[in-house]
Amino acid sequence: MTQDNRPESVLGEHEKHNGGRKAHQREPGERKEQLGERVGHTTKPTPPALALDIGGTKIAAGAVDITGRLLVSFNSPTAKATNSEELFSQLCGLADQVLVALPTRPEVCGVGSGGPMRNKNRLVSPLNIPIWRDFPLRDRLEQHLKMPIHVENDAKALALGEGWVGAAKGVKNYIAMVVSTGIGGGIVLEGRLLHGADFNAGHIGHVFVEPDGHPDAAGARGNLEGQASGSAILAKTGQPPAQSSDELRQQVGVWVGRAVASVANLLDLQLAVVSGSVALGFGDVFFESAQATIDELCRLDFSKGTKIIPGKLKHEGPLIGAGAVGFQSLGLLEL
Repeated sequence: MTQDNRPESVLGEHEKHNGGRKAHQREPGERKEQLGERVGHTTKPTPPALALDIGGTKIAAGAVDITGRLLVSFNSPTAKATNSEELFSQLCGLADQVLVALPTRPEVCGVGSGGPMRNKNRLVSPLNIPIWRDFPLRDRLEQHLKMPIHVENDAKALALGEGWVGAAKGVKNYIAMVVSTGIGGGIVLEGRLLHGADFNAGHIGHVFVEPDGHPDAAGARGNLEGQASGSAILAKTGQPPAQSSDELRQQVGVWVGRAVASVANLLDLQLAVVSGSVALGFGDVFFESAQATIDELCRLDFSKGTKIIPGKLKHEGPLIGAGAVGFQSLGLLEL
């Protein structure tokens, strides 16, 4: 939680009425009661966070409680919308369904969306959703939902969720990745999510792993997203990722392993938590290949032993991550 920011003069008056003793000030990291705040002699429960996830394959809405539990969720195919307003209306409809299903109205909404983004996450341009370019998602949602909205890259939101209640719980330095229709990442160093100049830090999908490889949705050739994402696999093979051979699953593991090794060597972290339909669907063949590549490329003393593991939150991860974005904005979540 944040510290008490009252002026010293106010604190001084409080001390006078407290027998000369200083008023307690919260230290960084000291929380309010986890399930609510004391109000008189009763406890006011913390309302759930409204959580929205926007991906290239589907959009979803749900509610997440303060313990990281997904209470309810609804989803719809992204491709169902043919223009920007249709997609936004579709998203609002899902959010409204969640609000109707809840006995307590949320006080905050966390959003995980594909990127990149501009203007500190106010304008979103998901590479795999071409009908949204510089779409003013935060402002439009605030107008519709009438509550504070906090938008984050979907992979960065997942990084928060996995560090909060998932596979990276208790770890202070790690990268969380989504290998799905697209590929993204969120990096946590010393317990803090990295943001960058315009909140786009962590785009591991744009680490280059195969010279002269297949171009990605932005036209860049040879990066991880252009080789290993679900959309890239479909474009190259003509088949959905679920029908991929073991040879291709192993090769995707090599590409992901190269990217993770580069990040581990650059940033001094030793854990990669990977989720998404492609990675989790490819299973052991993928993870064993990625780990072997990491072992081969991480030779520095501090990067030796870097591990790649599946995300713990599975298909609930994107919405739990979005909920974590909401709770963190209220000062109720720390890694």
